[in-house]
Amino acid sequence: MNRVLDKNRKRAKRRVHIRKRISGTATRPRMTVFRSNSHMYVQVIDDVAGHTIVSASSLEAEMRDLKNTVADGAKLGEVVGKRLLEKKIDSVVFDRNGYLFHGIVKSIADGARKAGIKF
Repeated sequence: MNRVLDKNRKRAKRRVHIRKRISGTATRPRMTVFRSNSHMYVQVIDDVAGHTIVSASSLEAEMRDLKNTVADGAKLGEVVGKRLLEKKIDSVVFDRNGYLFHGIVKSIADGARKAGIKF
């Protein structure tokens, strides 16, 4: 149990350090990733207005079959990218939310890039 608490504490510390430098605006919002043991969540946030512009997760009805894998992370990233392009947003700031930039987090970013989002 102590190892899990220490791991979460370290991620929270990294998250605060990242958020000091990253902020989203209406023209270039912040794309943040959260992953649990069983699901993935992506939100695109305008920090100035305090609104979520676009969100997607593996809990949505049309994406219920997505598992917490690298391949399905890329699919989730593509869905977010398409939703952003529908809102006429083509550039975001990527917030890895304290996670290391590999595996699922990287595949979500690559999927969004494949859809045409720049960051």
